Amino acid sequence: MSPDPEKPEAVREQPAQHRPESDPEKSPAEPHIRASDDDDVRDEEYSFDNPPPLPFSKARCIAIVATTTGASFMNTFSVQATVIILPGIARDLEIPSSRLQWVVSAYALAFGCFLLLWGRIADVFGKRFIFAAGTAWVAAVSAANPFLKNEIAFDLFRGLHGLGSAANVPTAIGILGTTFPPGKAKNYAFSTYAAGAPLGSIFGNLLAGFIAEYASWKWVFAIMAIVSAIIAAASLFVIPPPPPKLRPADDEGDSASPSPSLASVDWVGGALVTAGLLALMFALTEGNVVGWSTPWIPALIVVSLLVIGLFAAWQWYLENKTSRAPLVRLSVFRNGKFSAALVIMGLFFSSFNNLFIYATYFFQNYQGLSVLQTTLRFIPTGVVGIIVAAIAAQLLSRVPTYYLLLFGCASVSVACLLFAVPIPPHTTYFAYGLPALCLAVMGADTTWPALTLYVSSCLSDEDQALGGALSNAVGQVGRAVGLALSTVAQTSVMARERGVSVQDAGEMVEWEDATLRGIRAANWTTFALGCCAFLVVAVMFRGSGVVGRIGTSPGSGGPRGARGRP
Repeated sequence: MSPDPEKPEAVREQPAQHRPESDPEKSPAEPHIRASDDDDVRDEEYSFDNPPPLPFSKARCIAIVATTTGASFMNTFSVQATVIILPGIARDLEIPSSRLQWVVSAYALAFGCFLLLWGRIADVFGKRFIFAAGTAWVAAVSAANPFLKNEIAFDLFRGLHGLGSAANVPTAIGILGTTFPPGKAKNYAFSTYAAGAPLGSIFGNLLAGFIAEYASWKWVFAIMAIVSAIIAAASLFVIPPPPPKLRPADDEGDSASPSPSLASVDWVGGALVTAGLLALMFALTEGNVVGWSTPWIPALIVVSLLVIGLFAAWQWYLENKTSRAPLVRLSVFRNGKFSAALVIMGLFFSSFNNLFIYATYFFQNYQGLSVLQTTLRFIPTGVVGIIVAAIAAQLLSRVPTYYLLLFGCASVSVACLLFAVPIPPHTTYFAYGLPALCLAVMGADTTWPALTLYVSSCLSDEDQALGGALSNAVGQVGRAVGLALSTVAQTSVMARERGVSVQDAGEMVEWEDATLRGIRAANWTTFALGCCAFLVVAVMFRGSGVVGRIGTSPGSGGPRGARGRP
C-alpha cells in the first residue's frame, strides 16, 4: 500500500529522508555506519520539543506499531500457551515425559537458529514482504497443529512455527527502525514493541489455562492461527513498501540496487551460522536432559563452536577480500559500545529468562501449586510490564542510556537475589515473590527498548532487520547458556544434598530441602549473570548520552540525527 498521495513528497519519504544515501569516507574503526552533512542541518532543525514530522498519518503510524508489535505478542503467546497445555498434548499424542520438552524446544531451536538468515533476507528482499510471509506461515502451521496425530509430526510443525517467527520478529524491529525518525515517535514505537512480550505472556497464560480447563488444547492453536492471519493481512495494508532509495545497496559504490536477487544473500554464511547455532542450541538443550557427562554433548559443543568460527572467517573473507556482501559485516563490531550492547543482551536475558523458569519450578515443583495458581502469580508482571513500557518511552529521550541500563541490570539482579537468599519458603508471595517478579519485568522493559534502539541507531537502513535478528539471536543463545549453567548448579547441589552422584540427582520433590537448595543455587547463578551484565554496562557505557534524543551521537548513547558515527 502506497503512502497517502495528499502528503508532501518530503513527508511521504521520511523513512528514507532521515537517512543519508551517500556513503562517506569510512574510517577503519567505523565501517558501514553512515553520516552526512545534512544530518547536522536536521539536528539544528529538529529537537525533542520540535520533533521531525511523522512519516505517515498518526492513525497509520499507530497501525504500523500495533501490527509489528503483534509479532512480539504472538512469539511469547505461543511459548507460554504451549507450556500451559503440555499435559493435554502429552495425553492425546501419547508423548512420554522424557521427550515432552521437545514440543517447546523444537520451536525455540528453529526460532533462535534462523534469526540471522531471515534478518538478512528481509533486508535484501523487503521487510514488509518477509514480515507478511512469515506471519502467514505461522498462521498456516498453527492451523495444522490440531490435526496432527503423532509426536514426530507435532514436533516438526512446532519447529516450522519457530521458523516463521524467526522471519517476522526481527523484521518487525527492522520495520520500526526504518519507518520512524529519531525522536518521541520512535521511542514510543520501540517501547510499545517491548510491551508486546509481557502482553503475550499474560494472554498466553490466561487463555491457555482457561482452554485447558474447559475445552480442548487444540483451540489454542486455532486462536494462534486466526490472530496470526489477521496480523499478516493487516501488514499488507498498513506497512509501507520500501521507497526505491531504501532498496538494498550493492558493495561497489554503495548505490541503490534496483533488483535484489538470490545472489544478494550470503547463503554459505547463512548455512554455516544456522548449522553452528543449531548444533550449539541442541547440545545445550539436550545436555540438561541426558546429562553433561554424556560423551556426545561436549563433542557437539566443540563442533558447533568450530562451525561458528568458520562462519566468522567466511564473513571476514567476503567483507575484506571480495565485493560480495556478507551476511554480517564483522567490521561493525569494531564499535565497542555496539559489541557491548550485544554482550549485555546475552547476559541480561540469560539472567531474566531463567529467573522466570526457576520461579515456575519454585511455585509448581517445590510448593506444589497448580498451573492455574502459578499463572495467577505471574499475571501482575504483565500489568507492570505494560506500565513500565509506557514510562520507558518517556525516559528514553530524557535519561542517559547508561543509567537506564544500570537500573535494568540491577533490577533483574536483585530479583534473582530475592529467590536465591534463604528466605523461609512459607513466607507469603506478596513479601518477596511479587516484588522480585515485578522488579525483573521493570528491568527487562527498560533494558530491551534501550538496547534495541541503540543497536538500531548504529546500523544503516540496509541492516535494520539484521540488527533485530542479532539482538534476538544473542538473547536466545544467552538464555540457553544461562539455563545450562543454572541446571548444572541445581543438579550438583541436589546431588550433594541427597548424597548421590550428579547422574542420580533425580527429580524435584515437593517441600524437600534438597530441591529448595538446588533451585536457590540456580538463582545464585542467574544473579551472577545479571551482575556480569551490570559490570559490562558500568565499564562500556559510562558517559553515554540519551539514546532517544535527536542530535545525540551513537558513540555516546544514541543517534546523531538519523545515522551518526559511533
